Formats: sequence, structure tokens, C-alpha cells
Amino acid sequence: MKELRTDFLGVKLSSPLVLPAGVLDISFSSYKLVSGYGAGLITTKSLTKEARKGHEGPVVTEVEGGMLNCMGLCNPGIFEGLEEIKRFREISNVPVNLSIFATDAEGFTELAKEANSSKADFLELNLSCPNVSDEFGVPLAASEKTVAEIISSVKSVCRLPVIAKLSPNVTSFTRVALAAADAGADALCMINTLGPGIDIDIEAGRPVLFNVSGGLSGPCIKPIALRLVYESRKAGITIPIIGMGGITSGEDAVQMLMAGADLVGVGTAVYYRGPEVFEKINDEILSFLERKDYHFISDIKRII
Repeated sequence: MKELRTDFLGVKLSSPLVLPAGVLDISFSSYKLVSGYGAGLITTKSLTKEARKGHEGPVVTEVEGGMLNCMGLCNPGIFEGLEEIKRFREISNVPVNLSIFATDAEGFTELAKEANSSKADFLELNLSCPNVSDEFGVPLAASEKTVAEIISSVKSVCRLPVIAKLSPNVTSFTRVALAAADAGADALCMINTLGPGIDIDIEAGRPVLFNVSGGLSGPCIKPIALRLVYESRKAGITIPIIGMGGITSGEDAVQMLMAGADLVGVGTAVYYRGPEVFEKINDEILSFLERKDYHFISDIKRII
């Protein structure tokens, strides 16, 4: 019998597939939907201390090979978000990864304290969001010092395993990844969207997105995501990695595992193949295991 079950930071997952932050809304019903289709780990939207409306629409547009989005970190705030997690965990054993965002170490640490009394299993630090650059400047993950400071501060107060989500839009990704690991991150999540980029409506003579630019996701970024996961392992990263970026099929997921990831995020593919994409990709991974006469996910060998 072929097995998709895997262990991540001491927690048993039914599948290596992860719903990343920001793909669906924050509601209990969304968590229930994708977990029912076989997602092994659910990540919340990135929650801030206070509710955020996000950017005015349009905030999403499809481009060749992917999508651009400028959601602007819309979320109901930490307290309402934690209530939705509580409701979900009352009816499901699927683990939850609580994603948070702040602008400095103090803000992240304050949110992390709230996470301690939550029903979440992991805490993700969104150090990479490019959609609020007009408000907050470059991604926090652009600075090794800032990344280390935030992680160290959060680790000093947080009882949950801490996952650092990193941005590809930096000059030396592997140096930032090593800084995050050295600062005490229990795992890394890579990558967030590329860019930002723009699309233009030639009939209207203006940018498609109201906010002009947005982060690029989808199949076109998969080769970059694979490379950064691979290079992180080559650079000496030994802690677990959640790899994501352009994963739409079981073959894509296997490639990400071979590149060095432990879990695989499936985001934009939810729009392409529906929420049942998790079930489809799980089946496609199982078909690969059958074809190769492998029994477990761990039998898939890394190319490192």
C-alpha cells in the first residue's frame, strides 16, 4: 500500500500538500473544504493585529503562465482569525499553520504571544509579502539582520514551532535562508510571489490592477521556486522546507520534493483546478509512487 502520510516537526500529516497563506479566505468553511479534499496542512491568511481592508479592486488578474495579485493583506485581524481556527479544530484533526504579519520584531512578537493560546499547530512569520510595498517598503526578508531579529524575538516567547516565510525578491536568497535557520527558525517556507509586475489593458490604456502592480504566481515561477529550494539545501539548510511556487500537478509536487522540500504548497492551482486540486495531486503522487514501486513519500530521493 502506498502512503502519503508524513511527519512535519513532530506532527503527523495525512499528505505533504499544504494550503498556503492568502489563497482562500479566513473562514472555517474554507478550511473544511480544502481539508476534505486532502490538504495535509492548512495555512491561514496572514493575520495582523487589527483588521485590514486590503487594496481596492481589481486585485487579481490572469497573465500568460500565471496570475498577478495585489490583495494588500486583507484580513479580519488576529482575534477573529483565531476564532475561525478554533471552530475548525473542533471538527477536524487537520493541523493549522497560523500566518502572521507585522512591520517589526515587536509587532511580530506581540502577535506570537496571542498564538500561544490558540488552536494552531505552527506559527508562520510572513517576512515576504510584496503586496504592501507602497506602505511598508521592501520585504522584511530582504535583510538578514531584520529576519534574524524577528525570529529570535518570536522564538523567545512562542510555544509553537516557528516557520519563516521568505521572499524570492532579494539579492541573496540563500544567505537570508541561512540567517533565518541560524536565528532559530524551525522550518522555512519558500517562495512567495515574484515581482511585483504589472499588466496593462491596452483598450482602457491603464494598468489592469487598481494598485498598478502585484505579485506573480503560477506555473511560470516554478523553475525559480525549484532552484531556490535546491540552492538552499546545497547551501547547508537542514531544517524542514515547505516548497511552493507554480505547483499544479503531481509531477510538479514530486519535482519540489526532489529539489529538497519536505512539504509542498499548492496555491494558484486552486483557481486553475478547483479546491479538489489537493485530491487530484494526491492521486497523481500516488500514481508516481506506484510506477516507481515506492511505498512512502520519503522514498522519493532528493537530487542533492
